[in-house]
Amino acid sequence: MPEGHALHRLARRQQKQFGGQRVAVSSPQGRFGPEAALLDGLVFQSAEAWGKHLVYRFGASSLPDGDRSCRLVHIHLGIYGAFTEEPLPMPEPTGQVRLRMVGDDLGVDLRGPNSCELYTPADLDALVARLGPDPLRGDAEPDHARARIARSRRAIGSLLMDQKVIAGVGNIYRAEVLFRAGIDPMRPGTTLTRDEFDTIWADLAELMPIGMATGRIHVVRPEDDHGAPAYAPNRPRTYVYRRAGEPCRLCGTTILWRELEGRNLFWCPACQS
Repeated sequence: MPEGHALHRLARRQQKQFGGQRVAVSSPQGRFGPEAALLDGLVFQSAEAWGKHLVYRFGASSLPDGDRSCRLVHIHLGIYGAFTEEPLPMPEPTGQVRLRMVGDDLGVDLRGPNSCELYTPADLDALVARLGPDPLRGDAEPDHARARIARSRRAIGSLLMDQKVIAGVGNIYRAEVLFRAGIDPMRPGTTLTRDEFDTIWADLAELMPIGMATGRIHVVRPEDDHGAPAYAPNRPRTYVYRRAGEPCRLCGTTILWRELEGRNLFWCPACQS
């Protein structure tokens, strides 16, 4: 599942591609058909991300006379959702295309999302209310996340993946910021000091914009970016993520792995003691 930086990058890209354009919207698969018909021919006003959620806004000024309500589309890619881009004229759709949106110069197809649905402003308010602060948003209030962590005895490694605590953090950022902060991922949230929380938040606020700008998760400090290769081709090196059984880049201790609440967790038992 894409982490939050990827959704913010996608929102920024689609804002540039479609913002201010009158777009053709369809659902070749048919599952979004009635909703697409309501959006077809309207002006695409904005794309915005909250954590791992993408929201399109079709401005009131673009709606038919007499209809002043704002129309929103909420998309959650989940594990299998993905967009593909095509220059115009677009080829005939292939596969299960849930949403096709065509602008002045190109079009996009969306396949396999967890959610693709019309939202009301009230629906969006409810979504934002149940999400934790997003380190990539200027309106984020990190104290909300700190307070939730301070009240919980769940492992901090679990809390960082809980979208109700911090929105947008996935498995890679979770593992890597805990390593960079020297924090044992199994520590209860109640034991985290304010300084430790501030360190984690500041690191996310520094690293995630780099991921948004480059499309790659860069977490290894320049002085440590050498030695054993990355865990997969064309990926930047990590400290611990997907390095179970390999020596720690800093101390040489074997990186450990375990499953935590259904997700793979990686850490160095020496650096994160």
